[in-house]
Amino acid sequence: MTTSTVSKPSAAPKGGGRRKLTWPWIMLIVAAGLLLFSLVRAVSGADDLTSVGQVSGALQLAVPIGLAGLGGLWAERAGVVNIGLEGMMVLGTWFGAWAGYQWGPWVGVLFGLLGGALGGLLHAIITVTFNVNHIVSGVAINILAVGFTQYLSNFTFAEAEGGSSKQSPRIEAITRITIPGLSDWLADLQAKHWFFISDLAGIVGGLVTNLSLLTLVAVLLIPATWWVLWRTAFGLRLRSCGENPVAAESLGVNVYKYKYIAVTVSGGLAGLGGAFLAIVATGIYQEGQTGGRGYIGLAAMIFGNWMPGGMALGAGLFGFTDSLKLRGGAENVHALLLLVALLLVVAALWQLYRKKYVAGIVSAAFAVGFFLWYVLTDEVPSQFVDAAPYITTLLVLALSAQRLRMPKADGLPYRKGQGK
Repeated sequence: MTTSTVSKPSAAPKGGGRRKLTWPWIMLIVAAGLLLFSLVRAVSGADDLTSVGQVSGALQLAVPIGLAGLGGLWAERAGVVNIGLEGMMVLGTWFGAWAGYQWGPWVGVLFGLLGGALGGLLHAIITVTFNVNHIVSGVAINILAVGFTQYLSNFTFAEAEGGSSKQSPRIEAITRITIPGLSDWLADLQAKHWFFISDLAGIVGGLVTNLSLLTLVAVLLIPATWWVLWRTAFGLRLRSCGENPVAAESLGVNVYKYKYIAVTVSGGLAGLGGAFLAIVATGIYQEGQTGGRGYIGLAAMIFGNWMPGGMALGAGLFGFTDSLKLRGGAENVHALLLLVALLLVVAALWQLYRKKYVAGIVSAAFAVGFFLWYVLTDEVPSQFVDAAPYITTLLVLALSAQRLRMPKADGLPYRKGQGK
């Protein structure tokens, strides 16, 4: 008797997966977002919403958060949760200020980076070598960093001219650049308050006006991270340690080495963010000046789905709302109520189009609520203004949680030799 093998046709790929956004679609989404902002500015009269100063301030506020988020991305892509980003930023602020007021701002930047890297190295020793719980190690580093810098300040800054136990002397500023001609022309165009055109001029003008060289370095680190982690053999090996370290070791990857490198780089980037706070943002070290930005950077990284571009978007969102609070206060945050209402209308229409009627109705109900809040009030309470950046972060994380995928082995214990 002969047997014949019948090959079954391969199953057709499911069409329910997420489609990758192409550059035309990305540009279309950006243009639609700018159009929405123009509409809100025109209706509310909050002309500072897309001004040159607002965008420039948002960029400066977003940089330290973005650097902390970038640090978290390096660590977690290698499978190590880095809750200690806040402590590593604290180390960066202190070491950056200590070296900066003595030997100049760029030396301060280098020392801030090294200070954060030392914190990252300590986290790697505790979690990778001794296999301590990552959260416990990160919290311990946060506590240690605060106590350590307070102790050092007592016999360094307190004895320096112009310093005290809680702050450093003034640090020399890093060179800022403004493109002559173009910056003034864009500022004049933005001041005319034309629909869409002035808003576009304000955003572009904010990116070419009073720009610190360290800001430029920080922005360039985002595509550099993407290229290293997703376009090199080194990056592939590092990411494999965060997805399946046992399989990576079986293929000859030194998992411990890559985890150490990733977490040390993570601390260095967080320390760079701390140095930015002390040298560029304020020009002085102050106790407690990180203000939880390490945790917010971690939230921005999660919002960005462990990808550099998404992380940068999350950091920019927080920096923008924080800048609104600082520059325009109640008026600008009040205009955000209308923006949120319009975004919820778009979300409701999208959910109804996908036949998710419950989610669509809920979004529409919240849209009506925010619209009524905007119409029936002239300003929002001062407490809400102060909390606006943090509320925005929580809302964005809550709404995007269903579409996130962390590295599979992120935070899981690993012992050398499991893959042999």
